[in-house]
Amino acid sequence: MKKAIVAGVACLALAVGVVTCKRSEDAGKLAMSRALEPYRAMDFSHLLGMEGFSEALLKMHFTLYQGYVTNTNALLDKIRALAKEGKADGPEYAELKRRLGFEFNGMKLHEYYFGNLGGSGVLPQDNALYAALEENFGSFENWKADFVATARMRGIGWVVLYQDPATGRLVNTWINEHETGHFVGCLPLLVMDVFEHAYVTDYGLDRKAYIEAFFKNLNWKVVLQRFGVAVKEGDFPEPKPAAPSAPSQGEKVVSTPAKKAHEPGQAANGHPS
Repeated sequence: MKKAIVAGVACLALAVGVVTCKRSEDAGKLAMSRALEPYRAMDFSHLLGMEGFSEALLKMHFTLYQGYVTNTNALLDKIRALAKEGKADGPEYAELKRRLGFEFNGMKLHEYYFGNLGGSGVLPQDNALYAALEENFGSFENWKADFVATARMRGIGWVVLYQDPATGRLVNTWINEHETGHFVGCLPLLVMDVFEHAYVTDYGLDRKAYIEAFFKNLNWKVVLQRFGVAVKEGDFPEPKPAAPSAPSQGEKVVSTPAKKAHEPGQAANGHPS
């Protein structure tokens, strides 16, 4: 009887192993099949109507983001073509390689930025992230003051709240333009765009007012999920919808075709500033 049970368990383990290996093999094939697919612009149109961000500003910003997607794909294609032609040691190849970091990071940083917007701006205190911010900065208020001070630095770029997965340390850092100042191996939890294009349409040169609007619309649920905290529906209050406003006289509203994330289709072109 015991021999039969042992044999049965062995057969079951073998079957599970075969299924697991098959699934791993299938996952690997899927990853390989998508490796050379072009990047596609994600759809962030749900942010339209967000308080403190006009439709004109957001649509312009979406178009600019889509330009980074387009330019990233174009650079990857050109680099691949030059490599096949044996021209990898030329100046054109080198310059394209150098430019790729700018375009690719511009694409990804915008996805993090838009991804952590659209919330109520409220972070509940009874969670691991709030506790970690207190531990690393002394208080939530101290962390926010440091983040805001970083965001008000002169220059163009990004502010990122990073977590070092090796130690758990949290740090606010400045990214110059798109590619200088990243903390290698660290996880971006919260990302803020401080290029002028992110706010000048609505706030002119008043970056402080833009920062306040950014915090009022933070989606802390997304930030918590990036931190690894399980979040339940209903844990966060819904953001208040902004009252609709008509464009000012003479204002030109840029229309951007929406596209669902991960759906096929060509991204609209735009030019990064």
